[in-house]
Amino acid sequence: MEEQMKEWPEPFSTTGGKTSMLVTMQEQVKEWLDQDKVDLFLGYKMVQKHPLPHCFTKDNLDEVDELIAGQARYSLEKIATKIAAERPEIKIGLLARDCNQRALNVLYVWNQLNPDNLETINVNCCPSKLKEHGDCSYLEPEQVGSFKKMIGIDNIIEVKAAEEFSQEDRFNRWMYEFQKCLKCYGCRNICPVCFCEECSLEHTDLIATGSIPPEVPIFHLVRAVHMGGRCIDCGLCEDTCPVDIPLRLLYRKVNETVEDVFGYVTGTNADQSPFNLLGDEVTLKIKPI
Repeated sequence: MEEQMKEWPEPFSTTGGKTSMLVTMQEQVKEWLDQDKVDLFLGYKMVQKHPLPHCFTKDNLDEVDELIAGQARYSLEKIATKIAAERPEIKIGLLARDCNQRALNVLYVWNQLNPDNLETINVNCCPSKLKEHGDCSYLEPEQVGSFKKMIGIDNIIEVKAAEEFSQEDRFNRWMYEFQKCLKCYGCRNICPVCFCEECSLEHTDLIATGSIPPEVPIFHLVRAVHMGGRCIDCGLCEDTCPVDIPLRLLYRKVNETVEDVFGYVTGTNADQSPFNLLGDEVTLKIKPI
């Protein structure tokens, strides 16, 4: 069994006699915890040869020596959101890749996290189009098979290329993809910027229970609309999807529309989202057509 387990490479190495980035990161986290700059730090730790999210605290300071930063990706910021919802005053440290930082910007805008209570150690390793000059380190796109290219959607094509299909062909291809859905909610559950207490994807009048696939294409179109101005193109939804629906491409199209209409590029900074209305209560008045 152990021979079959994936060996994860050392996330950082020591070169040229310089102190490795990993050791520097561990020292930084120890200092933050020891000086009470953060109450806990969310990072990764090896558990039975697999890197898993772990909460490091001052009470177990020596455990920080086991902190790693490798190829595994989880929504650490989503964990932070859950913790902050229960303990708003708590100070949280976070290992943040570029996609994590974009998610944090969105969560700040939507008042799900307080930036004053967050400290991050940043790792530049982003392959997303939302990050300029990112170092594409590990998330290499997988090649799509010939059958999927023939009747479905190639996950790695550009939005513009996907729109070059005829309207009928485009409809048929997306319906093929949506009909594979198992309604596992993996895309929603892993998403770092899904934080609604009441999810419309569980509303029985909208998404009926007891049927798989869910009514096509309502489930995915409802979620796509909700991703407008929120999706930070981390790709976790597509990584999680057990039937390989090209969700990342779908949400890129929605975000492209938001950028065209509002000039808003999601997650690149903590500027106000065009869909987040703050301040005085907004009242809508009926006007004649």
